[in-house]
Amino acid sequence: MTDILITDIAAYMTDLGQRARVASRALARASTAQKNAALFAIAARLDAEREAITRANRADLDAGAAKGLDAALLDRLELTPGRIDAMIDGVREVAALPDPIGAMTDLNSRPSGIQVGRMRVPLGVVGIIYESRPNVTADAAVLCLKSGNATVLRGGSEAFTSNQAIARCIQQGLNQAGLPVDGVQVVATTDRAAVGAMITMPESIDVIIPRGGKGLIERISRDARVPVIKHLDGICHVYIDTSADLDKAFRIAMNAKTQRYGTCNTMETLLVDAPVAADILPRLAAAYREKGVELRGCPQTCAILPDALPATDADWDTEYLAPILSIRVVDGLDAAMDHIARHGSAHTDAIVTEDYSRARRFLREVDSSSVMVNASTRFADGFEYGLGAEIGISTDKFHARGPVGLDGLTSVKFVVLGDGEVRG
Repeated sequence: MTDILITDIAAYMTDLGQRARVASRALARASTAQKNAALFAIAARLDAEREAITRANRADLDAGAAKGLDAALLDRLELTPGRIDAMIDGVREVAALPDPIGAMTDLNSRPSGIQVGRMRVPLGVVGIIYESRPNVTADAAVLCLKSGNATVLRGGSEAFTSNQAIARCIQQGLNQAGLPVDGVQVVATTDRAAVGAMITMPESIDVIIPRGGKGLIERISRDARVPVIKHLDGICHVYIDTSADLDKAFRIAMNAKTQRYGTCNTMETLLVDAPVAADILPRLAAAYREKGVELRGCPQTCAILPDALPATDADWDTEYLAPILSIRVVDGLDAAMDHIARHGSAHTDAIVTEDYSRARRFLREVDSSSVMVNASTRFADGFEYGLGAEIGISTDKFHARGPVGLDGLTSVKFVVLGDGEVRG
């Protein structure tokens, strides 16, 4: 499918949003059985349409290569047979997750005779703006569907044809299950004005989730009139305490940095307590060197590791997403937490320690969406947390915080159960 010509973007987006709003009411009242039937139907359609999806993806890849997209972007864009398998498996995994909608909690009896509790409900219409990876179209749509939300998806122009092919499978699955096809809509134009319209439509869209580069997220956060669930940076830290088991610290520091370089939960700064720096840093440096990781350090680090480059002030505030690591030697737990408070991005931070009291202080005082003791930052992920698939990670403090799975796509309302009680 090619980009359609839309002369009035505002009118097009208004109509799309209004249809999503109507569909959201049907999805909110859909039963778990209906939603799961739709999910299994979507998985079957994606499986049946593998060739069509691959052809669409090949068209995007050819167009991207002709435009000079770099190898990393083309890799993110490509839907290999294995990635299509994973996309289909992901849909089925969401179907297997518990349905959060309608769950009632905290039901308490009051002296008046009424019972007061909370019920989990959908957000309504979720707008998702993302780049590159076309599998996000399926991932995001099915999470929104299972949580009873309608969704409006605006993918990157480089994946336009792939996204439309996947969207057709999703809408066919919805139709087969008797749910409104307008419950999942992919914006059918690459015109950037569509993004501007989406983020200023509070009457139609309840929340925006941006997935992409920092520039995209900053622009949406700045200009949106709709609430945004987001994180800007993943400047994650591992602090090796003086009481750490150094073998444990070695494994964690290596995994946190080198398991994958381009993810938001990869460690970017290693903090080491001064008494153990000379013991652990040479061993880590040798292993990092074998992996091709460039080290940048504070003066104390450079004195221990002559091959390390001097770190600049900017390094402590940089999310590299690359085989580069900043290292700072600190004087104890308070200095480590001060550094994290000053330079961190409230994403994920970890301490390696055998001291229970220091571990407890770190958990209590480090103000990040995920705080860890004796574990790699790479675990900050919805699947690893047992949430199933995730739609992103939020470093905000209101509504959702941390990996955003099904519960993060819902809200709660108070419910009151009575038997004729009136207030005196």
